[in-house]
Amino acid sequence: MATFGVILKEWRALRRMSQLDLGLGAEVSARHISFLETGRSRPSRDMVLRLAEALHMPLSARNQLLAAVGLVAAHGVKGLSEAERAPLQQAVDWILQNHSPYPGMALDRHWRLVACNSPARIMLQASGVHSGDSLIEALLGNELLRHSLVNLEEVEALSLLRLRTELAHFGRDPLLESAVERLQMNIAGHKTASLQKLPAIIPAVYRINGQELSLFSTLSQFASTGDIAMSELKVEMMFPADERTKEALLSLFVTA
Repeated sequence: MATFGVILKEWRALRRMSQLDLGLGAEVSARHISFLETGRSRPSRDMVLRLAEALHMPLSARNQLLAAVGLVAAHGVKGLSEAERAPLQQAVDWILQNHSPYPGMALDRHWRLVACNSPARIMLQASGVHSGDSLIEALLGNELLRHSLVNLEEVEALSLLRLRTELAHFGRDPLLESAVERLQMNIAGHKTASLQKLPAIIPAVYRINGQELSLFSTLSQFASTGDIAMSELKVEMMFPADERTKEALLSLFVTA
């Protein structure tokens, strides 16, 4: 395991903060930050949590920072009990079901499909994607999904932007880093550069059962949970990007 000082320095670099910036955010001197990074000072639990907050670290990374100095994890290592998780799960289910007839899904940190509503399930199954599958792995290697995406190159470019944003939030993650490298290789082979100018909406266009569905997405996450898994869950809701798609979804899934 990396030392506390190494981890702290990596996160400070990731956030592009100087020792002075971090010191101001955590209400300590830049000199003390330097001592912490070199191992000349040992942080208290309160100091670790203040530094983690100033660095906007995700919950899993905060636990890692605590563990580096032999302190007990602060967030959801054993997971929530069924009773504790129930309100959060009910919220996800409510969002997804009430989003019908438009597709909606819940994804974990690595884009694995955790839950979805009926429209999303029907659409994804038609593209060879099932519960528990990683959407990013499917995008990279599932030929049925790749062939169903009319604007595959744009979707790959947009997915790369999303992955880079998530890596900046999560820090080092071998699975996400591997996906970034593989997407970069795919994009390097594109005939034309994608997303040189970002339009107001960047839809993913699916060809499902002979119909083209143009969809854009919004992402939601829990802002008030101490459970790592639930804090990393993304609820993705898709919306029609044009009237033709809206009418098709209403026709196909109005009773889904």
